[in-house]
Amino acid sequence: MRLPFLQLDAFTSEPFRGNPAGVVPLESWLDDRTMQSIAAEANMAETAFFVREPDGWRIRWFTPTVEMDLCGHATLASAAVAFERFEPSASSITFASRSGPLTVTRDGDKLSLDFPSRPAKRCDPPAGLAESLGGAMPSETWASGDLLAVFDHEDQVRAITPRFALIRELPMRGVIATAPGSDVDFVSRFFAPAVGVDEDPATGSTHTTLIPYWSQRLGRKSLRARQLSARGGELWLEDRGERVKISGNVVPYLEGMITV
Repeated sequence: MRLPFLQLDAFTSEPFRGNPAGVVPLESWLDDRTMQSIAAEANMAETAFFVREPDGWRIRWFTPTVEMDLCGHATLASAAVAFERFEPSASSITFASRSGPLTVTRDGDKLSLDFPSRPAKRCDPPAGLAESLGGAMPSETWASGDLLAVFDHEDQVRAITPRFALIRELPMRGVIATAPGSDVDFVSRFFAPAVGVDEDPATGSTHTTLIPYWSQRLGRKSLRARQLSARGGELWLEDRGERVKISGNVVPYLEGMITV
């Protein structure tokens, strides 16, 4: 069987930056093992698969090792493919998913995700956190599905030298390190070795937790953020209460066929 495979860079307007995502449009679902094997072979943070069903579109995401409940950058990339190939005149597309309906809207030269908000609750730092972050100790810690580690300065986040084997042992999916930004509202990095992604280049799903935190702290609904990975990521954000808006650019990189 030959299938289309596309690679796009999300949350960037430049090639070779942002977060690479694999996208495989399907006519019908493959078995889970095959999709997981494709994602492992692609070896990107996430590979997305989507299918047109009787009631619309459905999307699923796989890291190289596990299926995910939510992924922002691969949804953005999938929408770019769907708009280009299947819905050229549409202003929005909605994917059914494990996290409910996810709508992506054309927003000028950007695409905008409408995602559920996932606010965090204040918590004590887990044992071993500072060691796992190379000795960096946050001033605050909060918990959602991930641990939100809040630092005082952007330079502290940039200087973190993660010890991935120790982060993998912490009792959560991953660690979001964040701080106020020098020329944006806030910056972040995301470490998730437990799901096969040591450091994610630009993460949509973590901003479902970052947006409500920074919106409340700064007293603003509209925010601008940067992810401080080696590739970097640029995001435009809005707190909408139970939902959040996450916007960014997508750059196509590769298109071909895979054989399974």
